[in-house]
Amino acid sequence: MRLTLRTNLAARVLMFCGVNSDTTVRSAQIAEATNASGNHLSQVIHQLQQMGYVHTRRGRGGGLTLARAPKEICIGTMFRDFESDVPFAECFDPANNNCPLTDSCRLNLFITNALDAFYQELDNVTLQDLLEDNCGLARLLSLHPGEAAATCADDRARAAE
Repeated sequence: MRLTLRTNLAARVLMFCGVNSDTTVRSAQIAEATNASGNHLSQVIHQLQQMGYVHTRRGRGGGLTLARAPKEICIGTMFRDFESDVPFAECFDPANNNCPLTDSCRLNLFITNALDAFYQELDNVTLQDLLEDNCGLARLLSLHPGEAAATCADDRARAAE
């Protein structure tokens, strides 16, 4: 199984916005930090905005912020939102299915069950789960890496006490 690029980029955008929740971020900052194409990223940000995951503002001082708290963003739902129009296999797309085995093949039942289990697991994950106590992610995505490193060091010191 392989996620679409759009789903992957959507997760990166949400994580970047979550790490930098104290500020409005620009798509160019996200593209640089996540090694993503600006064009693809713009399309994904537009979709995220339409789906209610982020707020966007154009012009000077523009950018994007999370539209909801990280604990309210379900990763399973976000994956479904981005993957729903992409059939997993040819037999899942009646309009374009040319497989002669479809009527007798049981594989699609097992694939459906596996996909259900995959999404069920992701339904238990929020953006907060991806961000919380993740110093490595904070260092990689923070617009203020020095502050992120200091916060992580403080957190480790408190945990050791």
